[in-house]
Amino acid sequence: MSDTLTDTAPAVPGPRAGESAHRELFRLNRSRLDSRLLARVEEIERDWILPLVDSVEAAGEPVPDRATWQRLLDGLLAEEREPNPAGVYLADEASREEFALVVREFALDGLTEAQNFFPAVPRLPIKAQMAVMRVLIDEFGCGNLQQAHSQLYRLLLAELGLPTEPEHFVDTTADETFQFLNVFYWLTQRAPHVEYFLGALAYLEASIPDAFTYQARACERLGIAHGRYYTEHLHIDTFHMQEMQLAIKEYEAAYGLDPARLWAGARLLSRLIGGAFDAAVARARELAGGVTG
Repeated sequence: MSDTLTDTAPAVPGPRAGESAHRELFRLNRSRLDSRLLARVEEIERDWILPLVDSVEAAGEPVPDRATWQRLLDGLLAEEREPNPAGVYLADEASREEFALVVREFALDGLTEAQNFFPAVPRLPIKAQMAVMRVLIDEFGCGNLQQAHSQLYRLLLAELGLPTEPEHFVDTTADETFQFLNVFYWLTQRAPHVEYFLGALAYLEASIPDAFTYQARACERLGIAHGRYYTEHLHIDTFHMQEMQLAIKEYEAAYGLDPARLWAGARLLSRLIGGAFDAAVARARELAGGVTG
């Protein structure tokens, strides 16, 4: 990865002219934070993520135990397996240009995948750490560059004629996507309870095998050779889902558990990633001259 977005970069200045708070927050999250910059991060999060979490929790069902959490999660996943209009369009109708625009929109996610998960590890008991680390090891290809998920995304970007380094996408990514990216920095580092992270990641790993079928179908239909980024997730995230359930079980055994926080984390991420995907497909259709519906 280029040093532009790594810890070798100089301290990030204040917001650029016309820059949204979500883009600024992403830049700050990827930088070394002194007390002044951390205060700015907390200011943005106070106005954005804290009210959002409050609204999710206020609308949530009672979750008395882990078994109830699992039933609620299964119900949410079943709802999301129903055909999504944006996903169906991407899979069955989108042009190569439209598909490339969606790939571009999520490049900052694909190119930095799982990098923001590590700060949660020391907040977990040792057996839960091991389960989460098994997930992270897979995300980084077990140390093999050619198997790393971010490298698979680079190959996809290159095939579509797009840049392959994160800094090229900071100024073109939409706020809906930045919210999805930024939420994990809060979940892993500043959320008051790590159960929010566990619930969010358990949801993500369980939902991706169904969600990525749309992109996998689009790659097959469009003759895109480097669709493995998506098909690899169809395979490996079933294992990751099991590991996250184990991490939650081990967390409960060691520290006790508030399953309502798991459920809030899952619904929070569902809302953010669903909104980002729908917005990305609509924007791709508009930019390519299609009908947004």
